[in-house]
Amino acid sequence: MASTRQQRTLAREASVRGVGFLTGPDVRVRFLPAEPNAGVSFVRTDLPGHPRVPVAIEHVAERQRRTTLETSVAKVEMVEHVLAALAGLRIDNCVIEIDAPETPGCDGSSAAFVDAIRDAGIEEQPAIRQVFVVDRPYSVRDGDAMIAIHPPIHDGLVVSYSLDYGRHNPIGRQSFFAHIEPDTFTEELSKSRTFLLKEEADALRAQGVGSRTCTRDLIIFGPNGPIDNELRYPEEPARHKVLDVVGDLSIFGRDLCGHVIGYKSGHRQNAELVRQLAEAVELQQSRPAGPVFDAQQIARMLPHRYPFLLVDRVTELEPGVRGVGIKNVTINEPFFQGHWPGRPVMPGVLIVEAMAQMGGLIYAEERLGPAQLPLLLSMDNVKLRRPVVPGDQLVLEAENVRSKLRTLQVRVRALVDGAVAAEAELRYVRLDAAAAA
Repeated sequence: MASTRQQRTLAREASVRGVGFLTGPDVRVRFLPAEPNAGVSFVRTDLPGHPRVPVAIEHVAERQRRTTLETSVAKVEMVEHVLAALAGLRIDNCVIEIDAPETPGCDGSSAAFVDAIRDAGIEEQPAIRQVFVVDRPYSVRDGDAMIAIHPPIHDGLVVSYSLDYGRHNPIGRQSFFAHIEPDTFTEELSKSRTFLLKEEADALRAQGVGSRTCTRDLIIFGPNGPIDNELRYPEEPARHKVLDVVGDLSIFGRDLCGHVIGYKSGHRQNAELVRQLAEAVELQQSRPAGPVFDAQQIARMLPHRYPFLLVDRVTELEPGVRGVGIKNVTINEPFFQGHWPGRPVMPGVLIVEAMAQMGGLIYAEERLGPAQLPLLLSMDNVKLRRPVVPGDQLVLEAENVRSKLRTLQVRVRALVDGAVAAEAELRYVRLDAAAAA
């Protein structure tokens, strides 16, 4: 369901200039490459000491109609379009230097940022991007506004959004659905612009907001539709709401595998959903690691025996949910005699078999019952990413994706020194142990 991937950053610097929508400053943002696992952060170069504002949910400050990041010494306003560009293009590590308290509005979309980043180029990095696979619904309700994320039907992140300004409104009712991938984001979402009703724009101007912004800079709806402007898509407001969701959810700091459904929701509800997801991760990490099993205990849980028992130790096990095991690869393995003499490499099919055994272990007796065994049924999205040789230690990770009456689905990875050596999605069928004997 959720494919792991390498982290990514920019190949070189990119920059965008523009005018801030809120208070009207001239602004320059510079996108700089960052090290693996650095995440995304803003740096206020116009302030003494160039304070850093990390992109994290604890730094989100509540504001009307925008997303703001704030620390005790600095803040950055209207970050959602910049963050959407990075998330849409799958840029995980980036330093954003900015010389004003708000990002440039440009045309009210993410297009200028996307174009600059694509021109600079994107590089993969030697680290794995963490993925959160939604295993239950999370939702936020605020009056008639709602946003929720549900377990995935497809790989990756899918966003469905419905906008409802009523039948007798120039915006009306509209919806948009998108599977969030770089090409889809670039072509279908990045150019969608911020929108306002004329009365909303007038109220903001009365508060001193938008002094250098005109009707050509974003979409302002009057009674008869956009004023001095034209829509790029019939449902451009709904598309822009999806863009905002992508930017706000990126504050979570992990790839999301799930289906988001939004209705009349905005930045505040998006941030609250991120808080729920962050709390779920914190809860997962605070749980005890679970029991540890040695080879003899594993032999009582699996039917395999020498030379085909390929899990030496289980270091974490949450029955029916996830597990981590170890396979120590030594030169004494019998298969190295023929694969290959003078250049020993562990056969890929045996790496997959080790992952399959670890996948079966997470179900154990709690899920299957003592009279049942998980029999491998199919393998999808199998990837062998690097050779495994004597002296390597395979760390086998297995995670339940779906459990049905007769079948089980697991996502598995084998890592060496933190790098993915192999990965796959496996399906098992529940089989009576007597029939397997």
